[in-house]
Amino acid sequence: MKNKMSREKKIEIMKNILIKADNSNDFETAKKEFAKLLKDTDAEEISQMEQSLISQGYPVEKIQNLCDLHVSVFESSLKKKGSPKNLAGHPIHTFIQENKELKKRLKEIRVYLNKLRKKNFGDLDIFNKIKSCFEELKQIEKHYLRKENQLFPYLEKAGFTGPSKVMWAKDDEIRAQIKQISEILGRSQLKREEYKELMEKIKRLSSDMNSMIFKEEKILFPISLRKISEEDWLKIKEGEDQIGYSWVVPGSLWDAYAIKKLKSNIKNTDNVKKEEVNKIKLDVGLLNLEQLNFMLTHLPIDISFVDENDRVLYYSNNKERIFPRSPAVIGREVQNCHPPKSVHIVNRILESFKKGEKDHADFWIDLHGKLIYIRYFAVRNAEGKYLGTLEVSQDITEIKNISGEKRLLDF
Repeated sequence: MKNKMSREKKIEIMKNILIKADNSNDFETAKKEFAKLLKDTDAEEISQMEQSLISQGYPVEKIQNLCDLHVSVFESSLKKKGSPKNLAGHPIHTFIQENKELKKRLKEIRVYLNKLRKKNFGDLDIFNKIKSCFEELKQIEKHYLRKENQLFPYLEKAGFTGPSKVMWAKDDEIRAQIKQISEILGRSQLKREEYKELMEKIKRLSSDMNSMIFKEEKILFPISLRKISEEDWLKIKEGEDQIGYSWVVPGSLWDAYAIKKLKSNIKNTDNVKKEEVNKIKLDVGLLNLEQLNFMLTHLPIDISFVDENDRVLYYSNNKERIFPRSPAVIGREVQNCHPPKSVHIVNRILESFKKGEKDHADFWIDLHGKLIYIRYFAVRNAEGKYLGTLEVSQDITEIKNISGEKRLLDF
């Protein structure tokens, strides 16, 4: 009887096969080696392998490119594990319901694309239905945002950072595809070659989205259920509404009593704090906690503060935020709050602040037709010691168009 291979040895073999495939560009041989050596591999081993590669300095981009390879190799093994089943209302249950809705919308778009092809691309009514379906499809963004800003932080707290880095990069690939397709659909008239380009891009997007569903339900979600405590799941649930959902309304069966109890505990804790601290002495003047909190949330800007150790300590919970946030981000390393492709820029800004080379960094972007001004400020005390970074985001679309004067007496 053969000895069962240890988990550590199995992970090491997987790493070596992937690195060899990347160096030689021979992915077919890698598939055969995987199939031969690693017939019984679970989702956690795959993610541990990714995390081990990242910790050794292997570029996230390369792991991202290899991600589809090793998932396809382990697909038959992972399918046997089954999908996690939870009561309606559990965050994982909600994610899975959203995936079901996504599959329906992908299928609907494929049906219309086939009809359009049969009509030789000449039916404007069918084309408009594809545009309408695709607008609906874009709601998947809330699913990805909750995954990145709600689920990933708690996996990171459990010391599991691999999935967040690799999977976020894959999410961004999908976002880029959605943007490209939206640009094509936004054109007033399409030529025959453009219709073909559109069909190819939607076909690729559909494939990548279905692949992401598989990775979530067979790898990410089972690991999350094992790694994240019940108490933390309740905290994740608490922050979901602030980001929103894709097509579904979460149920309320899952441990409703515990959620209610958690809310009560939070309120009680807040009341104790209010009683303990009546006034906060500022440089000029005094404010109580309620005044300070509502003053910050009434500012027409989004504020976030990151401490000297790059941990997020605060964000202003405005009614209409420019960028979504949830309580899960508190205590998270700010590098993990940004897509992998932009982390090196974030680190460069923070490093320049810590060294005293710069005091601020300014950026502006076009977001859904709005001009957003994003500013980072190094926060220092009277002695010049770096305390952290303040991020300020503001919609300046209307401000940019201001001209002339409007005085107080014009009110």
